[in-house]
Amino acid sequence: MFICRRLLQLGTLSALLAGCSTTAPTAPNSLAAQPAATTANTAIRIGPSTPTPGSELPDDAPATLTATGALRPEVRSFVEELAAERQLPLNPMVKALEGSRYNATVSRLIAPSPPGKKIWRSWLTYRSRFVEPKRIGWGVDFYNENRDLLNQAAQRFGVPAPIIASIIGVETLYGRNMGNFRVLDALATLAFDYPDPNKPERATMFRGQLADFLTLVMKDKLDLETRGSYAGAIGMPQFMPTSIMHYAVDGDDNGHIDLTNNTRDAIMSVGSFLAQHGWQRGLPVFAPVALPADPSALVDGGLEPKQSWGSLNTAGARLQPGASATGWSNQPLGVVDLVEEARGTAQYRVGTPNFFALTKYNRSYFYATSVADLATEIEARVNR
Repeated sequence: MFICRRLLQLGTLSALLAGCSTTAPTAPNSLAAQPAATTANTAIRIGPSTPTPGSELPDDAPATLTATGALRPEVRSFVEELAAERQLPLNPMVKALEGSRYNATVSRLIAPSPPGKKIWRSWLTYRSRFVEPKRIGWGVDFYNENRDLLNQAAQRFGVPAPIIASIIGVETLYGRNMGNFRVLDALATLAFDYPDPNKPERATMFRGQLADFLTLVMKDKLDLETRGSYAGAIGMPQFMPTSIMHYAVDGDDNGHIDLTNNTRDAIMSVGSFLAQHGWQRGLPVFAPVALPADPSALVDGGLEPKQSWGSLNTAGARLQPGASATGWSNQPLGVVDLVEEARGTAQYRVGTPNFFALTKYNRSYFYATSVADLATEIEARVNR
């Protein structure tokens, strides 16, 4: 939910996190096959089964301590400032950080690619990882098992049930793979030993996430031993701690938010996140627009829609056959490019504000389009 679009179009972080925060969308030229027959709820492992030591620090070494056993100076300053600013108890947080461990696998997985190694972005490859028979079949099962909850969330937040189900499917295979990294260790590793010294802002961001995680622990809203993705994302919807603080919902009003074991909380929280990031009730994800032969000049690559139906029409865009210019035509729009870099080609679609709301969950055109396409496949099958 927090990495730049161009990085996530590679599929690396999304794929690992997922194995790692409307009117039904229309997805032309669907490539998905029919869902597989299996509906087993066995866990599916993606990625390494155990941490692999790296070269920077010994794996499982104290993440925040000096050789004498005291907190590193920058860690001590961090926790003292956190305690003072948020009026939290200092000693329990010091003890928690003293018990954090460096995780070399976390560092290796988030490190940049080696210099000179070109990774070609491929929309079709990315899509095939998420809009595929097993995930569609499990999505239908998840939808049917939680139909009432999904419909309640749709009514409350305006986000269609298939979109909510799809996000949970893309993120964690409907809860089958929520990550098994100790979140405290992952965040401490990235906050104080981020593997790319040229990006200090990334370490700063993870320190903010660690601060929010510790805050949630101190307020008895998360357990210190919570497990999640290698980047610190938690539960079925893979919320980072900051998103849990601001967008998570106690769906069953039991006084506790549990995104890992409580499906109601997870479903409601996804709806809450999208609603608070600009999702508009009743809008499609994509506008039914046929673009001119070469629409590349209409793409700005941003995460906010800046075009209008009038400007696109002037540039040669037309309604698709049988479509009408309804509510979406009065909204800001954006042309989305789904590239095949190795071939030098791209598919193009026209995103509404709801498409761009999906990019706030994960800053990637590929991600948002995969969510929309998977939702379409799920909806088509549950409505048969």
